Amino acid sequence: MSLRHDGRTPDALRPITIERGYTRPSAGSVLIRSGRTTVLCTASVENNVPPWMVGKGRGWVTGEYSMLPGSTSPRKRREVGKVDGRTTEIQRLIGRSLRAVADLDALGERSILVDCDVLEADGGTRTASITGALIALVDAIGSIPDLAKYPLSDSVGAISVGMVGGRAVLDLDYVEDVDAEVDMNVVMTGAGRFVEVQGTGEEATFSEDELAALLKLARGGLAEIREIQRKALGADWPFK
Repeated sequence: MSLRHDGRTPDALRPITIERGYTRPSAGSVLIRSGRTTVLCTASVENNVPPWMVGKGRGWVTGEYSMLPGSTSPRKRREVGKVDGRTTEIQRLIGRSLRAVADLDALGERSILVDCDVLEADGGTRTASITGALIALVDAIGSIPDLAKYPLSDSVGAISVGMVGGRAVLDLDYVEDVDAEVDMNVVMTGAGRFVEVQGTGEEATFSEDELAALLKLARGGLAEIREIQRKALGADWPFK
């Protein structure tokens, strides 16, 4: 089996580290590194909900995403005012992924906003954001003293897979992402249920067998990511 450009096998994740409590002001704060990709995820609790939810007795969980100017080379222009289409898409993906495992009724009329700020980008920024956001969200929920019911049903994580040089590989870095014939992001709960699958043939079509191979790779990688999340939370892991 030939190795990838960074020495990994096709089914290997990049090294992932998760540091909790990275900053003090937010109820949940996580620095997640996946290879060279580095994202700061902070979760803030607010005792209110968006106007369209007022009086319904339900809470809200959402996310925001930003790539800082120095996260790429050349420098990325800072987004001021209206964000671009890619940023909007990723923010919505983060929010949907977290809400997929959230019991909004159990939150009561409060909101949790998870900010994901990319400090260094080397591929997989949206998937690292979702994986880290789950940890920040758990820590933020732990700061709420009066919950009658725990408001998360399961963990959630995300990973990229793709066809690079005609073979299926897991967790693409930037070099592989640029050359990928097929690029896919997979979001899954800890129980193995899909939240979202975003797949595109960048320069080629792909077969049903190749799709099955990519999803199998993603499932294996996400099982590893769940274990990494569990170890990061330690005794605070709230799931079975």
